[in-house]
Amino acid sequence: MQKQPTIRVPVLSPEGDVLMPTTSARARKWIACGKAKPVWNDLNIFCVQLLQKPSGTETQEIIIGIDPGKLFSGVAAVSKKAVLFIAHVILPFKRVIARKQAQKILRRARRGRRINRNIPFAKRAHRQKRFDNRRGNSLPPSIRANRQIEQRIVKELVKLFPVTEIVYEYVKARANKGFSPVMVSQKWMLKQLSNIAKTSTLEGWKTSILRKHLGLGKNKDDKSVQDVTTHANDGIALAASRFVQYKAFHTANSHGHHWVGSIELTDAPFKVIARPQLYRRQLHFENPSKGGIRKRKGGTVTPFGFRSGDLVTAIKGKKTVKGYIGGYSKPNKVVSIYDVNWKRLGQFSVSKTKLLRRSNGLCVA
Repeated sequence: MQKQPTIRVPVLSPEGDVLMPTTSARARKWIACGKAKPVWNDLNIFCVQLLQKPSGTETQEIIIGIDPGKLFSGVAAVSKKAVLFIAHVILPFKRVIARKQAQKILRRARRGRRINRNIPFAKRAHRQKRFDNRRGNSLPPSIRANRQIEQRIVKELVKLFPVTEIVYEYVKARANKGFSPVMVSQKWMLKQLSNIAKTSTLEGWKTSILRKHLGLGKNKDDKSVQDVTTHANDGIALAASRFVQYKAFHTANSHGHHWVGSIELTDAPFKVIARPQLYRRQLHFENPSKGGIRKRKGGTVTPFGFRSGDLVTAIKGKKTVKGYIGGYSKPNKVVSIYDVNWKRLGQFSVSKTKLLRRSNGLCVA
């Protein structure tokens, strides 16, 4: 199946209700003649909101497919007529683990400084526990953060498309192998998604067979590559499983299985989505510099009106960049700007930096 060069644009009613998406050409005509206005959501998806009452509100099936992972995930929104949205999601798994380990070290150091071990144990400054922190059936913070960013993306897509079902890839344990972090959170994630829309599962091997039938590629060498072939195509296959199925057939002379149904594979907006790597509570470096002064490290507010995570555009000479605020230098009146992978693009003068959008907790490229 070859992709057709057609991109669909989400459509909202004057009241903000979701309607069926339209073609990009029709959306441009609506804006030109004053029937609609352009709108962008938190995923930086372009959509149009009608300024007049729509001629119809009928909707068709739109399915969201989620291919969860440990470090990266794939998300797609598909209808029978078009692919509407695909995304490569960078998960915060490693960063959360590193922060929790640093938190553990600092906490133990504080306890060590507070407790005087030169006096008898009964007279030491031990305090009673404030609450029972041994909570059962709780998700580790790193795995919870992974699933929460996927859940956030689904909630944003539901605001743009009339989603009828969510298909989530289900992972099963293999003999003599440890449990995957993806497996730990499956039941919790399915429960959360069921509060948004009807939710079903599809096993990984079935996703692979359907992806090959649709002619979608798969990059198995490097899963960090920010391309549709790493995880996003699996999201398309998961969503397409509601339109294309491998079913048994019986006739007078034969029996077997064959593919039933079809979808149209079209071009769609491809997004790379991650969380901004901010320090909200750690305001200073752990180790002091000369004079016992600890340098400023975190915080989300700058003295220049920007906040960490704000989307901005900046100019330095002939260089123009678009990225996210990640830090600042007050004496030099400059801000540090980062890309979606949180690699610094450079430091730019505040006077030549323009705010595009306030921080919403997501970085989208």
